[in-house]
Amino acid sequence: MFGLGLRKRAARMLRGRTGQLVDAVREEGLTFLVEARFDVLRRCLAAADDRAVPGDVVEAGVAAGGSAIVLASLARPRRRFAGFDVFGMIPPPGELDSPDAHARHAIIRERRAEGIAGRPYYGYVDDLHGEVVAAFARHGIAVDGTDVKLVRGLFGETMPAELPERIAFAHLDCDWYDPVLTVLRAVAPRVPPGGSIVLDDYGDYGGCRRAVTDFLADAPGFTLIATTPTAVLRRR
Repeated sequence: MFGLGLRKRAARMLRGRTGQLVDAVREEGLTFLVEARFDVLRRCLAAADDRAVPGDVVEAGVAAGGSAIVLASLARPRRRFAGFDVFGMIPPPGELDSPDAHARHAIIRERRAEGIAGRPYYGYVDDLHGEVVAAFARHGIAVDGTDVKLVRGLFGETMPAELPERIAFAHLDCDWYDPVLTVLRAVAPRVPPGGSIVLDDYGDYGGCRRAVTDFLADAPGFTLIATTPTAVLRRR
């Protein structure tokens, strides 16, 4: 009982520190994620820790770096963190994506997208990779290329060589059908039992939902355990 009490107090302290970091990255305009979505990330990574799931933490779709900073902070020092992004203008959706995805991309392409907290939309930043590295540093996290790395390029080109061997938790925030399915197929074989994958855009874009459905048709080892506010896949 004493040990359980210590763990509960430690968990409360962790939520407090993480909550401050979430507030900070949101105030800086580094993320579109609301508190409820950050709570899903916290709970899934805590579940991996409770189950002693081996592996590192991955994010696909780093954008301005807000959720990546929080995940890297939660992961260290017991797990490494790897973030993947083109660190530039998001590629267009494809023919399997819904009309709202194409409408959203048209706004982005025409440079009408708005950023957060007075910042420009991240896709319009000339050196986005450099700005994200600097944002990590402001929050006390060094992007050293080993314990914390940010990999620039298309997912299908970078992930085969750069993904960790085992992945306890992955956060997918890559919007459209093709990148979501590409990342799921790359990440899933590396997720041990008890590990999980969170799909941020499941409730936002039909292409993401379709990609999850198509993935699950060929991946019986995963279960869709939540769809609000984001989808969670758990490896059985």
